[in-house]
Amino acid sequence: MTALPRGETPGSPAADDNGVVADPSAAVPAPSAPDEGHEADEGSPTADAAVDAAETDGDDHRATGTGKKAAADAEPDGATDATAAADGTVDGAVAGPAPLSEAEAELAAQRELRERIEKRKAEKAGPIAAGAKLSGRAADLLAAVRAVESGEKPSAGFFDSPEPAAPRRAAPAPAPERPRTARPATAAQGPSPQAVAAVAAVLAEGGAPGTLAAPAAEALGAQAAGSLREDPWQLLAVPGVRPEQADGFARALLGTECGPDDERRTSALVGWLLERAALQGHTALDATAVRAALAERAVSDPAAAVEHAVAEGVVLVFQDGQEDLGDQGDQEPGTPAEAGESAEDRAGQEPVPVLLGLDRYALAEESLADGLARLVNACETDADWTAAATAAGSPSAAELIRAVAAHGLVAHTGGEAARAEPAALISAARGLGLRALGAVHSMDGRHRLAEATGDPSAAVTLAGLLCGAEGPGRDEEGAIAVDLLVVLDAPQLDVETAAILVESLSDGTRLVLSGDPGVLGSAGAGRVFADVLAARACPQIVSRTPDPGPIGELVSGIGIGELNQVAAPGKEVVIVPVRDAGEAVHRTVQLVADSVPRAIGVPSADTEVITVGHGGPAGTRALNAALKERINPGPGRFGGFDPGDRVVHVPAPGRTLPGVVVSADAEGLHLDCGGTKLVVPQDRVESSVRHGWALSAHQAAGMRWPAVVVVLPGDAAQALSRPWVYTAFSRGERHLSVVHGVDQALQRAVAQSPAQDRTTRLRTLLEASAR
Repeated sequence: MTALPRGETPGSPAADDNGVVADPSAAVPAPSAPDEGHEADEGSPTADAAVDAAETDGDDHRATGTGKKAAADAEPDGATDATAAADGTVDGAVAGPAPLSEAEAELAAQRELRERIEKRKAEKAGPIAAGAKLSGRAADLLAAVRAVESGEKPSAGFFDSPEPAAPRRAAPAPAPERPRTARPATAAQGPSPQAVAAVAAVLAEGGAPGTLAAPAAEALGAQAAGSLREDPWQLLAVPGVRPEQADGFARALLGTECGPDDERRTSALVGWLLERAALQGHTALDATAVRAALAERAVSDPAAAVEHAVAEGVVLVFQDGQEDLGDQGDQEPGTPAEAGESAEDRAGQEPVPVLLGLDRYALAEESLADGLARLVNACETDADWTAAATAAGSPSAAELIRAVAAHGLVAHTGGEAARAEPAALISAARGLGLRALGAVHSMDGRHRLAEATGDPSAAVTLAGLLCGAEGPGRDEEGAIAVDLLVVLDAPQLDVETAAILVESLSDGTRLVLSGDPGVLGSAGAGRVFADVLAARACPQIVSRTPDPGPIGELVSGIGIGELNQVAAPGKEVVIVPVRDAGEAVHRTVQLVADSVPRAIGVPSADTEVITVGHGGPAGTRALNAALKERINPGPGRFGGFDPGDRVVHVPAPGRTLPGVVVSADAEGLHLDCGGTKLVVPQDRVESSVRHGWALSAHQAAGMRWPAVVVVLPGDAAQALSRPWVYTAFSRGERHLSVVHGVDQALQRAVAQSPAQDRTTRLRTLLEASAR
């Protein structure tokens, strides 16, 4: 790779075409402490650490007695990017109700699917009421927690009984393809003006800002005003509100009646901790971590607070893996340990952690584990895949085809070059007359898959497939009409989306999860792909196809913890050392606007900037402002945007659609997103559109550009990790420039082995279903 002296960029007169190959960790000034605007590492061992890392930008909502912001200016990459969507404001007001957008139609369809899953589960298990009305497994779990915490019964005796297996759905008879009818989408019903007004009155009485009225009414429902009056801490259900603010609101409403150990407060805190942890990808948290976080927030008896939260149905409690404890797990519940068992024997057994989780993620993980087991057990092997495997273009592709021929669920891992293998599988299956489809995370991925298969109809985005806007539609039973579904970019699959997807597949459908395990995980909660791999729930095909060129060599080394020197005779990899964030922004603008187009031949429109966080002096906001001023200056006539601006549209959390502003009118902001025309209504521009010359690594996952500039200012050192570096460096196809100001922190981040950064239950559930 080429290391340029400070002040020089590729293509400058001082840059020799035969530049010196240098170590990417070349010495630069020592980094300063990280700015709060940069992202924190994903995940944390404690609940409060996850909470603190998950704070995203928000309005400066205040409540009486707090004087603190509702959300910090820090926006971690791991949190949903939808909360950091816009920098400008929308000019003018909407004259009437905004027309239904594509994003709203998609969200409505996804909500309908979720409701169908929940209804199906409810028919099996029955409703679970709060408090004393708990029944079934929830009642058993509550009794178990009380008995264990009181010392009456050992924890090993509980949670042995497996739930009855759900009946399997028979595969529908093959039906001829039929045209898909567009489903009329219904706009999401917001809170009524009367409900918002009632909530505003309660908020005013408690000294909270009126701007919280609409989101509070939406979060708490039609009876939000009464709920807040009876339980002011329900204000924590509003995104961006912190416990200190809810405490001030409660004191204003209740006076001396409230205290730190008020059961309403402690239950709301438990739910708030788990909701904030979900922003960092956790689907559950260790009960010990939750109790520790409660103690830090002035709760005198955290154990009792957790027990009450479970009793009220705020959270569920789990002790998965209990059957692995051996004979002790086989004894009747409540039976004391054998008299002959010594304390040393009991101490030698590794305790099974007690986890707390929200019902939505518990439902999703259990539904997903059950659905994956159903696909594994319902595979049909009627077709002869021998000829297809023989004709495959590579040994890895042949191995993948043979595995899919014999199994209903297959995992496939590999880098960018390995994406040719799932494409070969889809083409082979279509050649056998099967309905085969590939689903990807982004529009860019869809275009690349369509090119690899030679058939545009073989590639869809996962969001488009689930909402019915793309793909073959659904059969009479509501299942997606496919025989083989290959999901690429599988690490970006969160647990709720995965549960909806698997529930939408009929028995006999083959599912392939394909992706690069080295990249960053999903924006939503869960680590589906990593859990499937760790549980060894299905055959795993590891690609032997290496990524080509200097960038591929560099990224392959990063994947195993080595930051190697690579030969880059064509300036494929260039290191640009900088002293501070201001110089980093200057060099980045110079690279995108001048040096890369002139020296590499990649225009500015095809060059993407990737940085660590949204805030800070070299975050996406600062970089986008500088790049707009240089590349497409303008007054920002529509909410800070002008025709020709590069933007990203975030229609839903975790989805990033790069585009270009075409025009703006009373209808909204008109975008061109990779050839797809899109209109964002005026009232949604501020919350879902932002400039897109510079992105975070999470936003860039699943997409690639001809040239990429990765910006590493000194204050970003503590936010770096091997998955982050791997993801950012692998986004470039022809050229990678690294604006390097983190000294040896880059090498340390790559060398440090990534730990499991998310607490989930899916792996344990999959392992249990395999026994």
